[in-house]
Amino acid sequence: MRRLILVMMFLAVTNSAYAESIPDWNKLADAIYKAENSKSHPYGIMVKYKHTTPRQACINTIKHKWADFKALKPQGDVKQYLPYLASKYAPVGALNDPSGLNKNWVKNVSHFYYKEI
Repeated sequence: MRRLILVMMFLAVTNSAYAESIPDWNKLADAIYKAENSKSHPYGIMVKYKHTTPRQACINTIKHKWADFKALKPQGDVKQYLPYLASKYAPVGALNDPSGLNKNWVKNVSHFYYKEI
């Protein structure tokens, strides 16, 4: 019985650590949607796609950038990924960000991503 309890505790810790190492794509897309706070460009997606929604375009982007990030940093986790994603998704100094709001992107997305519901 004691061995079973120890195995269950180990699995709980391992699974929670593993879960944190891979983003929850839907939760991250929701966080980006809230942080972007735009009716005209939901999820911060500037292009109108013919065959996909802004949400799916966001999820496609964050999954693709996750693969790029993992190629650079195989041991990286979500907290390290968000600044990398920001540098691609909402770079500071971008021409479409004349008021400089992108500098707050990581803080805002992190807030919504880690916020308890």
